Order: sequence, then structure tokens, then C-alpha cells
Amino acid sequence: MSVATGLYGVSFGALSVAAGLSLPQTMALSLLMFSGGSQFAFVGVLGAGGAAGAAIATAGLLGVRNGLYGPQVAPLLHARGWRRPLAAQLTIDESTAVATAQRDPAAGRVGFWWTGVGVFVMWNLFTLGGAVVGDALGDPRRYGLDAAAAAAFLALVWPRVTGPGARLAQLVAAGAVLVALAVTPFVPAGVPVLLAAIVAIVAGMLVRGPATTDREETDEAGDAEPDETTAGSADRPDPEGTP
Repeated sequence: MSVATGLYGVSFGALSVAAGLSLPQTMALSLLMFSGGSQFAFVGVLGAGGAAGAAIATAGLLGVRNGLYGPQVAPLLHARGWRRPLAAQLTIDESTAVATAQRDPAAGRVGFWWTGVGVFVMWNLFTLGGAVVGDALGDPRRYGLDAAAAAAFLALVWPRVTGPGARLAQLVAAGAVLVALAVTPFVPAGVPVLLAAIVAIVAGMLVRGPATTDREETDEAGDAEPDETTAGSADRPDPEGTP
């Protein structure tokens, strides 16, 4: 997993320098941000001419999910002292998936650290290689790198909208596309991505609302007093004589 994820870092390194970032800036993103989806979104917005604020907001929005992994892995790792910020830095999709997939807590801890460190090392090594190669390519449009950021991000999202039970995800994606296309001619680069994200937020609120209401109604029905018919039948013995 570390090698496969690391190889993907080649494309990020090349795309980053094609978007106008220097080699040190590219490496800083992989070393400090260390979140593939957020990194691709960041350089994609900058490469399209978007403002730094829009790039930061887009990357931050996509990076929220990493914070949600913390409650899953923290009870497993019991990290203290200097290990705690290190564990936070290494809490990514891959390390969380490997750690939580293990039945044995000790194996989960080993899986987390090996996967997290492995992906971190390989991702940064291949980012460096991609940045060096991309810087030597010259004009990125000759090789299609100006459109590769969108293609790479689509590759990240695609498995989540094509699997079983992904109908809602497909509807949300379609709505986000329509919003982005509608506002693109009128707003700066990067802003359409942020506005499209509102589609997912609204969809989540609409889905959560009815589901919560249904659960509350079910709980109230369960706590309701039994009616006379039910109470009477419960007090009567059955035909077999069992109370």
C-alpha cells in the first residue's frame, strides 16, 4: 500500500510545479499537509488561476475527514508524549483503514505505524521525483498536465460514486457538477468548488433530518403505553395454558 500510494505522489509533484509552485513549496505541501486529496485540490485551484484563499479553503474542506479519523484510532494507539503529534500527522485514509481492519488491537497498532510511516516516506520521495521531472518538462500543456489535476481528483472520488449503494453519492455529485458549471463564468477560480461542496452539506442535512425524525418516532412508539387490546391479551393465558 505504501508503494502504490507513493507512486501516486509522482503525479502530484509534477502537477505542483506545473501549477507554478517551486520545488521547496511542493515538498512543504507533502511534508506538512500530507493529504493527497487536499494537496491535489490546492494545486488544482492555483493552477486554474484561483486565489490563495480559495485554494486554502478548498484544501481545508477536503482535509476535514482526516480529523474524523482521530476518534477511531486514538483509543487504539494510546499515543502519549511525542508520539501523539506524530500519530496525528500519520492519521490518513490508508493508516486508518489498515489499523481499524485488524481484530487484534496490537496488530492494529502495528498496522497503523507501518502504514503511516511507509506512506509518508514513499509519498515524499515520489513527490520529489515528480517535481524534479515536472520542472524539466517545460510547458505542462504539451503533456496534458494542465488538465491532470482534475483527472487525478476524479480518480480519487470515482470509487466512492460507483460502488454498491452509491446512488445518493451519484445524485450529490451530479448536483455539485451543475452548481459548479452554473457559477464558473461568474466567480473566480476555486470558488465553484467551494459552492459545489454546499450541495453535499445540504444533502447531508436533508438525509439526516428525515432519518433522525424516523428514529425519534420509532423510539416514542416503543416507549408508548400498551393499548387495552394488547394489555388484555398479554394478561390472558394462551390456549396451551402457559401464562
